[in-house]
Amino acid sequence: MNRLRIPILGRESDQGGIWSIITGWVLARPVPLASLTVAGLVALTIPFFSMNLGFNAGADALPDALESKRALELLEDHFSSSLISPAKVIAGAADINAPEIQAALAALIETVGNNDAFLGPFDTITDRAGTVTRINVPLAGNIDDDESEDAVRLLREQIVPEAFAGLNVQTFVAGDTAEGIDFRDRMFSSAYYVFAFVLGLSFLLLLVMFRSIVIPINALVLNLLSVGAVYGVLVMVFQWGWGIGIPGSEETGIIETWLPLFLFGILFGLSMDYHMLLLNRIKEEYDKHDQNELAVATGIRLTAGQITSAAAVMVGVFAAFATSRILGLQQFGLGLAVAVFIDATVIRVILLPASMKLLGRWNWYLPGWLDWLPRVTPVDEAPQAIPAPGND
Repeated sequence: MNRLRIPILGRESDQGGIWSIITGWVLARPVPLASLTVAGLVALTIPFFSMNLGFNAGADALPDALESKRALELLEDHFSSSLISPAKVIAGAADINAPEIQAALAALIETVGNNDAFLGPFDTITDRAGTVTRINVPLAGNIDDDESEDAVRLLREQIVPEAFAGLNVQTFVAGDTAEGIDFRDRMFSSAYYVFAFVLGLSFLLLLVMFRSIVIPINALVLNLLSVGAVYGVLVMVFQWGWGIGIPGSEETGIIETWLPLFLFGILFGLSMDYHMLLLNRIKEEYDKHDQNELAVATGIRLTAGQITSAAAVMVGVFAAFATSRILGLQQFGLGLAVAVFIDATVIRVILLPASMKLLGRWNWYLPGWLDWLPRVTPVDEAPQAIPAPGND
């Protein structure tokens, strides 16, 4: 089996190998390498601030080979896509056929008919019980563009409330465009809680595990740099169209609304997994020798092969998603593949050792008022021998 190993990467850990060379090179020049790496990650993060979230609805989200995509493209070329999925005004009352309610419905239809943001015809359907009416209101824009979203907000905030003012009628505005707005708003409102929970829990776990207030802060900063760079890459590829031919997709100008929050949770979990493995080994070496630089070099040398191998497997798996013809899966797969690659190479090989070298003994600083935290001692790898029972 050992005959198949790669000559350089397969060298035994205690012989040094390529990871000792790389780590030594990084530790010898931490300031320039850390500065250049941080600058590069920040530069990759900048496009994130122009991220345009939405739903890749209609033909854009489907593979070219599907007949349904060709049919949708034909419809979208000649009609507004909102004709296929219009906004839906829902009105409910004890008697929807009451004269005053019917007058309000007629006024609403007249108002939208005189507004360029909407297209006719405005189909109306009422249930048999005479309690609910639905009006289909086609939008002038496409399902997921700003024009259609503005039209839905106009319906919700002005046209519908004014039409039914003073009447005991429940009203709602639904449809694909409205659902997209509501989903994005809910994602934004809950994102702060998700970020706070993930960051806070990660900080507390690292604080208890390593009895240091600096290690958790450093870990969170490095992970945030990695996540920000991934967001920027997604914008450059799928929103700006840079290198879009690599995953075999087309520029749509939109990043899926669910993707950033979804990626954030997964990426923090994966990166913390690597981080715990590496830092635990570094902490063991530091406790043995009380030498920060030696502990960092030894810890990276002993774990780099495992981390790199695991990362290579995951990059390959996630890259397979990027070859999918479904746009959401492409964005998901490319984001994860780039994130794992950056995390296992740039972060773990350059930024982590460089930052720990610069911080020195401050890596293991714990304020006195936190000395009550429990001491987590790693279990010895070798099982302890059990003495033979004596003869009583």
